[in-house]
Amino acid sequence: MSVWRKCGVCKKDILLGATYQKCSISSCRKFAFCSVDCWSVHDSVMGHKSAYAEEERAPLTLKEERPRRRIVAKSAGRSQEASQSDLPMDVLIVVSKLKAYVKAKSGMNTSGDVGDELSKFVRVLVDEACENARADGRKTLMARDFSTLKIG
Repeated sequence: MSVWRKCGVCKKDILLGATYQKCSISSCRKFAFCSVDCWSVHDSVMGHKSAYAEEERAPLTLKEERPRRRIVAKSAGRSQEASQSDLPMDVLIVVSKLKAYVKAKSGMNTSGDVGDELSKFVRVLVDEACENARADGRKTLMARDFSTLKIG
């Protein structure tokens, strides 16, 4: 019989069609173990919290096993500027810090939608500061790019 793989611990041959053990942890699935004892050695080294050995059968032929392929699409000449729909619209403000500041400064509570609204202002300021950096021929946004902005 032909060899399918080597054991991940003792390097013993695992033959085509033979039973083997694999780790239940997804990041360790690439390893095969010839016995539960070899899997136990792996488990003790890796320190998995609630892992177990799963019995599997090796393929009968080498053609049965298909390697995984990761296909990464190349960007087709995208411009440096991201389109508006590609931009993240997450809240840019640490809302808990904002609420603590407002409470300490004025004793007021802060509504849940303030973070979204304030993030819109921050995006406008950042866009203008990016233009200042670009006008200076830089690719790095700096604090001085905000100092010339007019607020209000």
